[in-house]
Amino acid sequence: MNPSKETTPATPPSAVLVGRDVSKVYRLGDVEVHALRGVSLALQAGEFVVLLGASGSGKSTLLNILGGLDVPSGGEVLYRDHVLTTATDRELTRYRREHVGFVFQFFNLLPSLTALENVELVTEIASNPLPAADVLGRVGLTDRLHHFPAQLSGGEQQRVAIARALAKRPDILLCDEPTGSLDYPTGKIVLEVLERANRELGTLTVVITHNAAIAAMADRVIRISSGEIVDVRHNAARARPEDLSW
Repeated sequence: MNPSKETTPATPPSAVLVGRDVSKVYRLGDVEVHALRGVSLALQAGEFVVLLGASGSGKSTLLNILGGLDVPSGGEVLYRDHVLTTATDRELTRYRREHVGFVFQFFNLLPSLTALENVELVTEIASNPLPAADVLGRVGLTDRLHHFPAQLSGGEQQRVAIARALAKRPDILLCDEPTGSLDYPTGKIVLEVLERANRELGTLTVVITHNAAIAAMADRVIRISSGEIVDVRHNAARARPEDLSW
């Protein structure tokens, strides 16, 4: 069996995202860089999944393809019964807008808008959003609604970014190194927010990280190296974020 491919049924009934033999090749002049090499996986509704790998392993490339921000060079990606790899740009935009929430290492908040206004940017275009103030309350920022990003700590800004991602009620929450720019205590608070959102809202949550300690809080850990899946592990029980140490 090819170790880069997780065995998956054709379309698992509970699968939200399925990748089949996904590859990505970047061409830099005459040089080809193989970022992904035949990756197959199925991500289930309600799962908390950690994609674990070193910098340059291909995990961010895979996350961008799953989120419709990039397209693979080969293979197939499905969101439920929709084939993303044959979707038009307009269809991918609709997929991202209606079904996917993104959280990045750097918070990408608009500095001229308050925390509430940053979240309202999403609620104004989503079809069935959570109220902006309510979702900020979920991440513990009820007393920071009218603060601007410059008036918030790094952890508070990341929680605003998570609230913004959750406000559209996404089926999928994709997080790229969400604790990477935060100190240890603040990172744990952010992980607690992600865990609670996954548990209470049932959102498929995928976190990519190079921090192996975070893997303990996942249902499933998928380790990526040199563009291939090299190990898949299921945790018998999920650790609480507050019990993690690194």
